[in-house]
Amino acid sequence: MTKGILGKKLGMTQVFTAEGNVIPVTVILAEPNVVLQKKDQENDGYEAIQLGAFDKKAKRAIKPEIGHAKKAGAEPKRYIKEIRDADLAAFEVGQEVKVDIFEEGQFVDVTGISKGKGFAGSIKRHGMSRGPMSHGSNYHRGSGSLAITRTANRVPKGKKLPGHMGNETVTIQRLPIVRVDAERNVLLVKGSIPGPKNSYVTVKLSVKA
Repeated sequence: MTKGILGKKLGMTQVFTAEGNVIPVTVILAEPNVVLQKKDQENDGYEAIQLGAFDKKAKRAIKPEIGHAKKAGAEPKRYIKEIRDADLAAFEVGQEVKVDIFEEGQFVDVTGISKGKGFAGSIKRHGMSRGPMSHGSNYHRGSGSLAITRTANRVPKGKKLPGHMGNETVTIQRLPIVRVDAERNVLLVKGSIPGPKNSYVTVKLSVKA
């Protein structure tokens, strides 16, 4: 069964092992999550628990958000996500999920929104090669042929073109947990994870463990 928790990326630091080796880690703040809803096969067609993290002021929440959280006896939440294939019998609506569901040495998958890098050309965005840079070449850093044919007089769907780079959902798999600090509600995960500082992330037990 899948285990997961919602958190916030605080930044990176380093820790030392007993042998004196340095391990780069990302610090994830995972305040106690609240189970807002349980979804089952009969009513929803799949099994999942809906978690909410980080309180939102009531004046900044809309009425449906307030009412949904009230069913679980909680405040409206800023970050809400579902954890699929969770053991529904182990959770109740209104229950808190804390970082101690994980242990040191376990591998996790971390999902977040990557940093947005604005508008970029096809060379920077997709790694396309450029044309000759010599004089007389009228093609340098363009996108090249759009593969428009007589039968389909349009640009093919999914064609790699210039556009917004970054700001996409990215998952980094099999990151080992270096430390679990239950008192501070903090997870230390080896390596880097997607997103800027103070961005929200989802931490789940690795599917490739």
